[in-house]
Amino acid sequence: MSEKVKKIEDYLDCLFPNPQCELIYHSDWELLLAVVLSAQTTDKRVNGVTPILFTKYPTLEALKDAEIKDLEHILRPIGSFRKKAQYVKEIATIIETKYHGKMPQTREELETLPGVGRKTVNVVLSELYQYPAIAVDTHVERISKRLSLANLDDTPLDVEKKLMRKFEKNSWGKRHLQLVLFGRYYCKAVKPMCENCSLQAICREQKVKYKKVKSK
Repeated sequence: MSEKVKKIEDYLDCLFPNPQCELIYHSDWELLLAVVLSAQTTDKRVNGVTPILFTKYPTLEALKDAEIKDLEHILRPIGSFRKKAQYVKEIATIIETKYHGKMPQTREELETLPGVGRKTVNVVLSELYQYPAIAVDTHVERISKRLSLANLDDTPLDVEKKLMRKFEKNSWGKRHLQLVLFGRYYCKAVKPMCENCSLQAICREQKVKYKKVKSK
């Protein structure tokens, strides 16, 4: 492990010693749907609609038979609600009919579900089954590139592979959650909280700012 990676890990451990997924769920399929709904929006907004959704439709069978217009109405606050309402209904239908109400547990099966991509699968496998995985969302990608853990032109899959090489396998799930929380509350896309950050010395954006100040 490099000195830089060790410094990042130590800081993340200091900020988030016991990171937790912030999506609210009470079953495996609720988590899956919550992660699907979280695309291009915040966990806070998702947590605002899922209690309504899962109270009105407490089973996969109920969701399968739900009116699409009603699902759209419930999901309207999170954006892309029409597409996401369709995903919810289709996923519930597939799990209920093809898998007899039991959520599939392999990457191959999960990735065949509508609206479910690699990031979603990594979150679900890591959170539910402690499968070693690093899910690269917008926060993880941004932090990885700012801290030079990945190149600026890397794809999310490139970033994932590089993080898997840099961090110990048994810590992947924890590191993923820590990077998400770090990006959500500290190293934000807009107005990051840089003043007291212990990682300024290795941050690409801080180096650029320093060069601009020095050149004046």
